[in-house]
Amino acid sequence: MQELRTTRQTLMIDADDTLWENNIYFERAIANFISFLNHRHFTAAEVRRKLNEVEHENILKLGYGLHSFAAALAATFERLSVEPLTPALHETIHGFAAAIAGQPIELLKHVGPTLDELHRRHQLLLVTKGDISEQTGKVERSGLKPYFEAVEVVAEKDAESYRAIVRKYGLEPGTTWMVGNSPKSDINPALAAGLNAVFIPHADTWVLEHAELATATEPQQLLTLERFGLLSEVF
Repeated sequence: MQELRTTRQTLMIDADDTLWENNIYFERAIANFISFLNHRHFTAAEVRRKLNEVEHENILKLGYGLHSFAAALAATFERLSVEPLTPALHETIHGFAAAIAGQPIELLKHVGPTLDELHRRHQLLLVTKGDISEQTGKVERSGLKPYFEAVEVVAEKDAESYRAIVRKYGLEPGTTWMVGNSPKSDINPALAAGLNAVFIPHADTWVLEHAELATATEPQQLLTLERFGLLSEVF
């Protein structure tokens, strides 16, 4: 891998659950919601499956972010509860989502020092999806923005989004990598766009981001690293 360390590469790096914790806060909110619902007939697992379905539907209509998540919680309550969704109940349910916004940015281990090393040798772009104000706010609070040449917040991470970023910055696909924890959004569409990828698994990756890893087609490369800090040993 010495060539990757000595040849300037472009690393497009995911944010949520790659640079900092994110989904653990949603999981806590979901656990609180399920406990609050306290359904008499459906198990916690069944309620969660229904919420997953509703979240998927809402993403198509509302995109990603806390607003979409809060709407999914309320819609799930309406579908499963015999009790009407009163303004007071609606406020309580929205509070589960609102609590996420107040969480501090918790960087994953070795993220800061690793980015400090990498940005001296390579071009770094932060590429994330979701609500622009939410995501840019997290980037600002993280203190990591100086390491990145640019920040791109896209509505969806698909192959065309990656191709658009390649065109915008005049990148060379052979030396461009997408780094992230999500097979569905980070790895597979980047490979489909003709880029290389680095998969860094996270134990709490959102269930809607799970997918089977695609296969890299030569001369593309797909690397799997156990933790973010190993990036500075490869690049």
